[in-house]
Amino acid sequence: MPSATGFAALGLDAALVQAAARQGFDAPTPVQVAAIPVALRGADLRATAQTGSGKTAAFALPLLQALLHDAAAIASRPGRRTRALVLVPTRELAAQVGEVLQSLAEPLPGRLKIAIVFGGVSINPQMLRLRGGAEVVVATPGRLLDLLDHNALHLGDVRHLVLDEADRLLDLGFADELARVLALLPPMRQNLFFSATFPPAVQALADSLLREPVRVEIDDTPATLPDIAQRAIVVDERRRTELLRHLLTQEGWTQVLVFVASQHTADHVAWKLYSRGVMAAPFHGGLSQGARKQRLSELRNEQWDVLVTTDLAARGIDIAKLAVVINYDLPRSAIDYVHRIGRTGRAGESGLAVSLVPPAAEAHFRLIEKRQGLRVAREVIEGFAPDPAAVQAAEAAVLAAGTGGIKGKRPSKKDKARAAAAAAGASADASADASTGNDAGTARVGEVRPRPPRAR
Repeated sequence: MPSATGFAALGLDAALVQAAARQGFDAPTPVQVAAIPVALRGADLRATAQTGSGKTAAFALPLLQALLHDAAAIASRPGRRTRALVLVPTRELAAQVGEVLQSLAEPLPGRLKIAIVFGGVSINPQMLRLRGGAEVVVATPGRLLDLLDHNALHLGDVRHLVLDEADRLLDLGFADELARVLALLPPMRQNLFFSATFPPAVQALADSLLREPVRVEIDDTPATLPDIAQRAIVVDERRRTELLRHLLTQEGWTQVLVFVASQHTADHVAWKLYSRGVMAAPFHGGLSQGARKQRLSELRNEQWDVLVTTDLAARGIDIAKLAVVINYDLPRSAIDYVHRIGRTGRAGESGLAVSLVPPAAEAHFRLIEKRQGLRVAREVIEGFAPDPAAVQAAEAAVLAAGTGGIKGKRPSKKDKARAAAAAAGASADASADASTGNDAGTARVGEVRPRPPRAR
């Protein structure tokens, strides 16, 4: 059994130290070392740390300890009262956080009930699971409000509030729903904010809610940065899918996430790969929650080699030993780029991030590099190089544009131009398919089938 003496030194009870060891937590990460003692003291906390740094355990362990110490107060009331609320932006992150809490709580005394609720699935089973209450609720804001409207739970006894991926909560447009939830909470509570970034909107929310918070900021140092090698391959816009297949087959990569810009592109590219012998499937918000959960399980079980996904999988997805992330389409912002490539190189493993960079995307990729403070060497693979004239035109566009910043939510002219270029590329790909008798543009989710599970 792994040693967890490092967690004992943070002030955790022996039962939780042992629970951490059972989950394979060898030693606390920097954010856990800094955040757990603060949370155990009951202070408000604002923690900033990169994706994959161990933020979930940094709040899960002290939350569980607080509930164990509050067992007498909980037992004195009829039914189970919700004492801790964890708000997250996506279904996948809700499931992941809930599973961590349930795994850590399973061997503990007291039989804490942890409910995981999110939209996209029927509300009735979730209401049934909430009968009798739950001490901990992990929820997306919209579904939480639905359950409150149905009187399935009440928030009057909440003593601990966690906002996980707080920047993403606001970025996805949850501001109004979040305000409604916060208005229903008792004023006397502990607030824990965890996020990879704190843009102005999140900073304003933190300033309005946190009381004399302790700030934890884990800098990106060689000791905390994940071991992720980055490659950038310059490619003809119309040959990205061919190059993608070439890389997957030549390199022999398995358990790969390929990021694209839209659900249509995910379906399209996944089908093209699958029809050419690559075990690839789409993964996006157009799938039901059950189908998405099944796809992730199948990838972990090596029934798929590739999931072609939107930014839905950029956060809240944890796949052990995921070796490679590929940006088929570049993300809109440098922050999204960091979260995408952060799906690999987790838990001390090394990883690889590959970006396909057509000439029209060169200026945008340089902005991403600028925000990261690095320069990724450009590669050209024989047979997939873009037209030299297109490269020259892209260089001229970069010089003319100067050094701008990455924009906010509203699309700029450059954003629209990138989207048009991506659409043109997809159209060209579809035309190429038609000429070879492969109508990939009409592919539908469900036409791909995973390989059988491997014998264990």
